[in-house]
Amino acid sequence: MISKKILYILGIPVALALLVYFFNYNPEGGAGLFLPCPFKYLTGLHCPGCGSQRALHNLLHLDFAKVASYNFLFLPAVGVFLYNLFIRVHNHYKEKKLVNYIYKPIFPRVVLGLVIVFWIARNIPVKPFSFLAP
Repeated sequence: MISKKILYILGIPVALALLVYFFNYNPEGGAGLFLPCPFKYLTGLHCPGCGSQRALHNLLHLDFAKVASYNFLFLPAVGVFLYNLFIRVHNHYKEKKLVNYIYKPIFPRVVLGLVIVFWIARNIPVKPFSFLAP
């Protein structure tokens, strides 16, 4: 189990970064704090993570339609993160332990398959696939 000290050491910078993202940084403007995607720069194609910075910014502003338009897999990824967090907190404080399906052997294979299919589909320049591009 992760100690509280480590959680504070990691949690405070993450919280500060999210506050900066919320108030002072809008990646939709073009120039940003981060380098452009090297995969897109080299190939001209979208990687599975393209649009995630803009999706995070819009998620912090609760604009779920824009989140989905920038990166359709971002909301399910946040859902998996929250599910894992809930199960871990629940199992830490309750006697009745819940099964965390993320740790089943099939889960990473399914996620990898979905990411590969998404990666290919978002680079097909034909509707409806073109809606997956950021």
